[in-house]
Order: sequence, then C-alpha cells, then structure tokens
Amino acid sequence: MRADVIDLRDFYASPLGELARRQISRHVRALWPNVRGERILGLGFAGPYLDVFAEEAERTLAVMPPSQGIMRWPAQGTNRAVLADETELPFPDCSIDRILLVHGLEGLEQTTAAFRELWRVLTDAGRLLIVVPNRRGLWSRLERSPFACGRPYSSGQLEAVLRANLFAPEARGATLLTPPFQSAMVQSLAPVIERIGSRWCPGVAGVLVTEAGKQIHALPLSRELRPARSRESVVALPGLRPGAVAAQRRTEPPPMAQPPRPVR
Repeated sequence: MRADVIDLRDFYASPLGELARRQISRHVRALWPNVRGERILGLGFAGPYLDVFAEEAERTLAVMPPSQGIMRWPAQGTNRAVLADETELPFPDCSIDRILLVHGLEGLEQTTAAFRELWRVLTDAGRLLIVVPNRRGLWSRLERSPFACGRPYSSGQLEAVLRANLFAPEARGATLLTPPFQSAMVQSLAPVIERIGSRWCPGVAGVLVTEAGKQIHALPLSRELRPARSRESVVALPGLRPGAVAAQRRTEPPPMAQPPRPVR
C-alpha cells in the first residue's frame, strides 16, 4: 500500500510535513551539491524535494504513479509532472542524469521491473538517490506519517535490493531523528535533536538516504534483467534523445539451420 497524493499534499502542507521536508532536503542537497546542466527526475512524490534544484538543473521532472495519483508540479509556472507507471517510464535510454526516488520504493509491487526501468533511463554515469522509511525508526510506525505506508527497509535490505538490480550503493546516510509529534516544542528543538541524534543514535532515524551508481559491466545481464527497449515517444518532454546504448543496438542474424543427418 502506498500513500494517496492528497494525503501526501496535506502532510507537506502541515508543520510536521514542513519539518520532514526541511531535514530531508538538507541531506539530499548535501549529497548533490552541484547539479548544474543536468536532468533530474523525481519519482514517487518528490516534488517537495525537487524545488531546490529547479533553477540550477537543465530540467527537473516529476513522475507520479497511477496507484498514488498525480497533482500539478510546480504550483506556479509550466507543469512538469507526468503520470506514468514505474515499470513503463516514457523516456529514452540514457536520457536522465539523476533520479530522486521518494515515497516510491516502499510502495512498489514490481521492484525488479521498476529498477530495470531506472537502470535503462539513467546515463552511464547517472546517480540514483533513494529516500525510504527506516524499519527501526518512529516515522515508519505512526500512521500520521506517510512514511508509515508501505514496506520500510533496513540499511542492509536496501543495499541488497540495489545490488540485486545492478546498482552499486555508495553514499549512505540517515536523517529525520526528530520524533513525529505535533508538539510545537518538539518541532522547535528539531535542529538540536537532529544534531545530537545523528551522532549518538543514527540507527533510529526516520528515513534512510542512499545514493547508488549504475553498474555497467559487473555481471552479464540475464534475459529477465536486460533493460527494456527505448520508448518511441516521450510524454511532454521534447528534446530528450536516446543515448549511445540505444543507437548502437544491432540485430544478430539467426543461426544457420543444420542439414539433416543421413539415415543408415
């Protein structure tokens, strides 16, 4: 089960949601300090975390799955939100530099197929940044938080999923140590709690934040894991062109038939 787009919108409009957005955005920005000239795709409900990159990146896009629902993003200006299934992204091969997955992994029903699409659309040097609820944190246990929807992960489980789908985990971290309480006093103490908690008890943080790189030649792709072919059309995204991988595909000739053996 994943959170509904209306519930996510209302959460981020609340003081508790603003607290979560501020803390997670600070961590995401620290991992991606420079995205100038790059194409960034937000998958799931990543709009609140894409705003910081809007003026710097060449292009920022938000893809929201049908099971969650879609809303306009950004609130002002040209809409850059697209409704698409995670297993059928409407982008060519090697066309995205960075993917930010928020409120996404914990609600996936076809994890392998979704990661195959992420692998396909990322450039060879592309980066994948995942924000996922921490199994040991309070935010995955209280229903007032959208991080309680779906399946939370431990750091070991998250790394295992990435490695199994041709991604190499690199930067690992955790944030959102402030308890998900509505108390104004607790929220005002958030900077102190985050600073102390990150030093003494990072294992109980609300979310895990892991950056991974695309593995190109770690092992041969099986038929099940082989990236899908390029999409022939791009939904509302003019200018994206397939990368070199798609351009260099060749069709191998069929094997020659063997003559029948004589009967003795």
